[in-house]
Amino acid sequence: MTTGTLSEALLEFPDNRLLIDLCGEYDRNLTDIETRLGVQILRRGNQLAIFGEPAAQAEAVEVLNALYARLEQGRSVERGDIDREFRMAPEPEEDETQLEMFDGGKVEIKTRKKLIEPRTDAQKAYVRSLFTNELAFGIGPAGTGKTYLAVAVGVNMFINGLVDKIILSRPAVEAGEKLGYLPGDMKDKVDPYMQPLYDALNDFLPGKQLAKMIEEKTVEIAPLAFMRGRTLANAFVVLDEAQNATSMQMKMFLTRLGEGSRMVITGDRTQIDLPRGMPSGLADAERLLTSIPKISFNYFTSKDVVRHPLVAAIIEAYEKDAHTP
Repeated sequence: MTTGTLSEALLEFPDNRLLIDLCGEYDRNLTDIETRLGVQILRRGNQLAIFGEPAAQAEAVEVLNALYARLEQGRSVERGDIDREFRMAPEPEEDETQLEMFDGGKVEIKTRKKLIEPRTDAQKAYVRSLFTNELAFGIGPAGTGKTYLAVAVGVNMFINGLVDKIILSRPAVEAGEKLGYLPGDMKDKVDPYMQPLYDALNDFLPGKQLAKMIEEKTVEIAPLAFMRGRTLANAFVVLDEAQNATSMQMKMFLTRLGEGSRMVITGDRTQIDLPRGMPSGLADAERLLTSIPKISFNYFTSKDVVRHPLVAAIIEAYEKDAHTP
């Protein structure tokens, strides 16, 4: 890109060490911003010169200042944080009274291993609803953080003493293929279905602590069928892949909610693996419960995908095909 015909904006940063972190290894962070906005960013000592169209230039200035402010607060700047700055709308000032459960007026989730911040406006609204509603639904495509954020909130509530245990469940339904008889005891048979839940927990809790919590049953990971007959009190309960629960299973699970508990139901209506002709319990719950106060429904689209950028493109391609006559 030539700079002769483009305007220049100059940003000065007082701390050179923070500026190095802002630029990233081999200026990777600057390259990401340049690619997204079509600008050119040049470093001159403790200054960054931004060349580009005025609107793109102004957005680059806003993103760079926000990322530098993160560094001044002692936080890191990763690619996910850059992505978040582009996706998230500014927090309205009048909204701060609704954020008393979050430190510093920010929507964030503290766990033992990391600090989790929503990266899209839909994720932010979802996290709010998880903290403020006893029963919340998260519905949308894969990769939008529905389960990940729910587990993070559960860990946060547990370490802050708001619940006594975390219970994670999902239907043991095979995704379009028959795996046959699996060897081992009951735990060995169901663990492959539960692995995504273990993965999320390992992101938020040290390995030894998680193992101890599982041994003491303060963390339970079990198939949906194991929930029958229980009353889940003082617990943070997540039902993942709820589109694969039957209507009877969904009713059974929802009525397990006990005193002092929170329940989160996550699912993707486009990935139902139930036998043909069997209705999804998630669709029934959505139809029957939307008018009940204190039950929240949060929806995600391909624009909220926070995995590899190709995942969003793949989801959009399938959505487009599904709506093509």
